[in-house]
Amino acid sequence: MINIKESEELSVLNHSCAHLMAQAVKHLYPDAKFWVGPVIEEGFYYDIDLGDKTLTNEDLEKISKEMKRLVKDGKRIIRREISKEEALEMFKDDPYKVDLINEMSDDEVISCYTQGDFTDLCRGPHVLSVKELKYFKLLKFSGSYYKGDSKNKALQRIYGVCFKTTEDLDAHLKELEEARERDHRKIGKDLGIFMTNDLVGKGLPMYLPNGYIIWEELENYIKDKEKKLGYKHVLTPPLGNVSLYKTSGHWDHYQENMFPKMEVDGEEFVLRPMNCPHHMMIYANEMHSYRDLPIRIGEIARDCRFEASGALKGIERVRTFCQNDAHLFVSKEQIGSEIKSVVDLIMDVYRELNIKNFHFELSLRDPADKVKYYPDDEMWENAEETLRNVLKEYNIDYVEKIGEAAFYGPKVDVQVKPAIGPEYTLSTCQLDFCLPMKFDLTYVDSEGKKQTPVVIHRAILGSLDRFIAYILEEYKGALPLWLSPVQINIIPVNNEYHLDYAEKIYDLLKKENIRVSLDERNEKLSYKMRESVIKKVPYTLILGGNEIDSKTISYRKYKSEETVNMSTIEFINKIKEEIKNKSFE
Repeated sequence: MINIKESEELSVLNHSCAHLMAQAVKHLYPDAKFWVGPVIEEGFYYDIDLGDKTLTNEDLEKISKEMKRLVKDGKRIIRREISKEEALEMFKDDPYKVDLINEMSDDEVISCYTQGDFTDLCRGPHVLSVKELKYFKLLKFSGSYYKGDSKNKALQRIYGVCFKTTEDLDAHLKELEEARERDHRKIGKDLGIFMTNDLVGKGLPMYLPNGYIIWEELENYIKDKEKKLGYKHVLTPPLGNVSLYKTSGHWDHYQENMFPKMEVDGEEFVLRPMNCPHHMMIYANEMHSYRDLPIRIGEIARDCRFEASGALKGIERVRTFCQNDAHLFVSKEQIGSEIKSVVDLIMDVYRELNIKNFHFELSLRDPADKVKYYPDDEMWENAEETLRNVLKEYNIDYVEKIGEAAFYGPKVDVQVKPAIGPEYTLSTCQLDFCLPMKFDLTYVDSEGKKQTPVVIHRAILGSLDRFIAYILEEYKGALPLWLSPVQINIIPVNNEYHLDYAEKIYDLLKKENIRVSLDERNEKLSYKMRESVIKKVPYTLILGGNEIDSKTISYRKYKSEETVNMSTIEFINKIKEEIKNKSFE
């Protein structure tokens, strides 16, 4: 989907359209006052104080109709520069504009734009005439707060988008509709996967039974792979003493992303934002020889990070999440082979889970930033060159990103492009010479001397929460059989005659650990079939007299009109094989 902010032409068009919308609002609601109306990735919005008026969909239609009338009127848009004193006088009846103006310096250039009977404060630029704004759509409205602070007055926000042609607008609206259908928040609600509740807290999702099934399947999937590669799994607490994070350096470099500390029995604790300090202490719990290395410690670990409320999004951006995390303690000689092993695991998982739209980034420090990064030039140069050489040695294409490293070391990030929205990091592999020194970690080498291990931080599925959001959107909620909360839905054609047989098949499938439901409702067959499709169940069994007589089953796959008949044993074997193969059809 196009990002409006990345196009200068579309940015100007949409900002101008925000003013057009404000003018229409002012015509319809003369007492309206305006806060800000910026361009955003999806188009534009304007925050408006409408007093006691609460917007409805009918109001959007009225505003849109007035905007179209103003477009036909075709007024030119005229820019003027004014003094701060003139600006305060011009907008004296709008406290929001007065607040904006008062924040400006006395010598700042202040500009305003006028179109007909409407003038608005703005830096610009704008199109030449409102005639250029005919291809727009008001999308929705929502509540907002003045300056984004819930302690301030509640305002109303109207969203819209504008394009150069009707074809471009129609194409964009079609993409928006597709995005709505794929939005994991909608899918999560419709399929009973997760919920949120403000009484529990913003950004704190709760997984319902259907969601936990998906979670558990993914956890078992990745842990089985790690066990085969020699990982040892641990369980550590989701908080730690503040001193732990002062030792690691997170307290100095990451505190703004952490929740406030709490004092209990004279100790200061904090909810943990990451797991590496705990895993460092597990390594330090006993002495190690070079023969023990590499040591691979893995955990599906609960972490907490403070995210601004405006950044929260379903289970994609949350304040508590679980990482598919691991820390590999290696000698310097083992760095290359272990990073290669991590990359191999990433590629293996992506191949099996059908993840195709991704690329590698090498995230490096910004040498000019003396605050964010651990101050050791030699360590950084060594770590960065080591990662660069491994990527080159194994012919992995990548791009370098300056200033994107963790504070303790460079990293290789795998960026995925989800079905909707901007790309984000899914998997990561970080090289760390820093934390092992901070925690005074050692092992005894072949000559009996103490050496400091190197740590490789890695996450394959990344955050399980974000990964579930990713696959829900990628597959529109129609998950493959092995991940689907309900794998088989059984529908008797007529409960009076066919329910006993349906119950028998249900029991058979349950004994084979297949997740199965039985629709016993006294509803029409067509209604129950439609419900099964809405719930995106991979296989629906339709059992009637023919199936009873032949001791068989008949099924339809999700979104298929073909009905297939086969023996019960044949069907069970087919399903078990498909689950075992973890197919992502």
